[in-house]
Amino acid sequence: MATTLERSGIAPSEPIETNKENLWRLSTPGGSESWGHSPYPRAEKKYFMISCDTHLGVPGTLFRDRIDEKFKSLLPRMEVDSDGQRWMVSMEGGRREKLHEVPMEGEDKYRTAAGGSRAATALNVEVDDTAIKLRIADQLADGIDGEVVFPNGPGQLVFGTRNEELTLALSQIYNNWAWELCGPYSSFCNPTAVIPTINVENAVAEIQRVAKMGYRVLTMPTKPVFGQSDVAHANYNLPMYDPMWAAIQDCDLTFTFHVSSGRDPRTSRGNGGAVINYLIHSLMPNIEPMANICASGVIDRFPNLRFALIETGIGWLPWALEAMDEAYLKHHFWVRPKLKHGLPSDYFRSNGASTFAEDKAGLALLEQYGLENNAVWANDYPHHEGTWPHSAQAIERQMGHLKEETRAKILGLNAARFFKFDVPAKYSA
Repeated sequence: MATTLERSGIAPSEPIETNKENLWRLSTPGGSESWGHSPYPRAEKKYFMISCDTHLGVPGTLFRDRIDEKFKSLLPRMEVDSDGQRWMVSMEGGRREKLHEVPMEGEDKYRTAAGGSRAATALNVEVDDTAIKLRIADQLADGIDGEVVFPNGPGQLVFGTRNEELTLALSQIYNNWAWELCGPYSSFCNPTAVIPTINVENAVAEIQRVAKMGYRVLTMPTKPVFGQSDVAHANYNLPMYDPMWAAIQDCDLTFTFHVSSGRDPRTSRGNGGAVINYLIHSLMPNIEPMANICASGVIDRFPNLRFALIETGIGWLPWALEAMDEAYLKHHFWVRPKLKHGLPSDYFRSNGASTFAEDKAGLALLEQYGLENNAVWANDYPHHEGTWPHSAQAIERQMGHLKEETRAKILGLNAARFFKFDVPAKYSA
């Protein structure tokens, strides 16, 4: 039976102008012609390719239009001062951040608009079905056979509060809207449902609700209580979250942790701030939920859980897995609980994954450390740090040294297993 995507007749989009700042993305050593398959979209024997990290922009007024009146004063808002400078005021009237307009050209300009509601505005199309068809066309032109879709723009704000009622309301609004948009194309656009983890009962109810809607993947903040770490806050290692893990396992869903979701990553100011914030306050906190899951006995109690760290990369994995095991063995007199089926690293290898776009260090160590089943690739459409629309060249730059079986796994087959995509028969040859 033909899928919705096949029936829609969506064709790959036309090439986008590559401005001079992005010409480096076209560089490649080549060589894929000698591989068993090709990363190029029009190749006769193409890899099955799933992008496990893409983003969907929501309309700027979505939450304000759909939320109960009692919450409207708590939502983020934009203010303009007497000099005409625009400021974004965060959730519940908190942090005030200056908004900067950066001029862009070529594919940089397109990336800022692609992927959702901004594409609709910029390209003068409807936010709903037409915008989804545009993103699918963009992805097909990059060789993509399916994508795991995360919130973008205002959609990333759903976790930015400690108000239990507010975060539940925001989650439900986003989940309803994303399924309205992606549901008809969910065999290709596999959206993630956001789960409000600050309250376990609310989290369980929302997990069960979105599972009935048809969602296959969840996303949760890197820490369940938004903001800086506090020993008094609940965290995923505690048994209080067992009802949530039970609901996820019972519904056969995969859960994910996307970078920059548990606290505001804009922590450093001044010199080097952009780099410091990206590395320290965005990427590194995503290691914490992995350790929480692997070292606390969660998987002993719920052995069928599947989880993935999103946009965290893979180069850190060999070090982190060895560091967990070292602590478990050398600090045995402090370690609780004693794990039933090996060391903490064994639980990641059996139940976990991490996404990357370009990660030469991680790929150099991947096979050596036996992590071929735990890496999943992404083009991060439409973000600038991703590989879209030149993923084939990025894959050739990084993956020539890998075994053919390993390339096939990390480009799509691991994703099919983790995120429940069907592999078309044409890729079985």
